[in-house]
Amino acid sequence: MALIEELRKDVRFIEGLKSCINCGTCTAICPGSEFYDYDPRVLMKIIEEGNEEQLETLLKSNTIWFCGECMSCKTRCPRGNTPGLVIMALRNLAMEKGYFTESEKGRQQLFMKRVVGGWILNHGYCLYLEGIGTDLYPEQGPVWDWRQENWPGVMERLGANYKVNGPGVLRKIPDEALEEIRNIFDVSGGTKRFEKIEEYSKKKSEEMGIELNDELMNDYVVHIYTHNSITKS
Repeated sequence: MALIEELRKDVRFIEGLKSCINCGTCTAICPGSEFYDYDPRVLMKIIEEGNEEQLETLLKSNTIWFCGECMSCKTRCPRGNTPGLVIMALRNLAMEKGYFTESEKGRQQLFMKRVVGGWILNHGYCLYLEGIGTDLYPEQGPVWDWRQENWPGVMERLGANYKVNGPGVLRKIPDEALEEIRNIFDVSGGTKRFEKIEEYSKKKSEEMGIELNDELMNDYVVHIYTHNSITKS
């Protein structure tokens, strides 16, 4: 099936692209265009034209990862389009086909899967404080190192229900709730998506000659997290 046909089946594409007149209002309001060579107007034009070669190039590019999904474009478009939703559909297709590994920003999806995705499945939180160390987040500084070693006492003083049963902030999520989360991932396709991210990333790491294993801190993950060659010209 042609890429454009697959894209047109995505509900986010259906809702996001109605009748673009290429006026550029989305680009004018877009925060991402302030920092990157990112132009939602051009992106929408490529999609409307339906050129397979251009679409594949787009799916393999950094361009589709510059959007912050703030939906400012939706609030301004005179024709009711939402480039942010089209971006979601493009990202979905890029990950489905494995094209995300062809771009610097796309490859970072593995890091997000292992960190945020792993935290959700293993702890029930999309932000897990003990997983944020200064080895990957040096900007946290030395005070954060002290907090990492003293979480129970810090949380007790803050009134949190840290890692114990019952209600409260940072409470222990019951095993049955974690199992339900995993079931939701299974039914919704999230588990399969995570498997594909790992599969395609492994292939790319071998192509690049950078080690990738099951540990979070490995050469490939550190590379995709720290390497940034993209600036606005």
